[in-house]
Amino acid sequence: MSRSLGNRLCDNPMGSHGVVATCPRPLVAYLRVSTDKQGRSGLGIEAQRTAVLAFAETNGFTIVAEHQEHETGKGADALERRPQLAAALASARKLRCPVIVAKLDRLSRDVAFIAGLMAQRVPFLVAELGENADPFMLHIYAALAEQERRLIAARTKAAMAGLKARGVRLGNRTNLAEASAKGASVNRADADAFAANVLPVIESIRAAGAGSHRAIATELNARRIETARGGAWSAVQVGRILTRSTPKPHVFHV
Repeated sequence: MSRSLGNRLCDNPMGSHGVVATCPRPLVAYLRVSTDKQGRSGLGIEAQRTAVLAFAETNGFTIVAEHQEHETGKGADALERRPQLAAALASARKLRCPVIVAKLDRLSRDVAFIAGLMAQRVPFLVAELGENADPFMLHIYAALAEQERRLIAARTKAAMAGLKARGVRLGNRTNLAEASAKGASVNRADADAFAANVLPVIESIRAAGAGSHRAIATELNARRIETARGGAWSAVQVGRILTRSTPKPHVFHV
């Protein structure tokens, strides 16, 4: 979800007495949660917003736009799976200002992904690290976080191997139908989450004058926003997103 917070920059840079006033510098906020990670990070949308607003107020910035991402499942560490991040980058380029996040892991826990973002030539600020954390420091923090994740995965794998060596049966082979149903449910949730993320972008394109599904698809491709499967957009796929996002009528059973 994207929203503009209006033009909060000062209209009269000379001030009321002819003295040059200090205008707050613009920032574009990027907030992200995921269904499987939100609880562990302890940073929901409201907590992230509070953190970036406090940073802005303390350091002489103002939040001029906010982009929210709700993603789930694998493949999230790819820009095409983050349409709101792509939109935040586009907003920051237009305004020539940084993108701010509450914590570095709201961008990613993957060093390569963060390095790719740095190559976008849009500066990033991390509220918990302060204004002076340069790209080199961000790479270091990302590398440490990734190494910690790898160590946790290695310890978990070793523990599971130890249980298996002692004859402990892992998993549950009696609930295949239930597992299959849960897998389908996860796939639907992934599709719904992607549709929810890309719909505000589509709506902004429609508001700019694109009246047909084909015109919307052309603009999405021009913005380098890929489909959920990493491909180019077509009019049919735009229609599917709009259909999925249309509220379904409730059926009452008598």
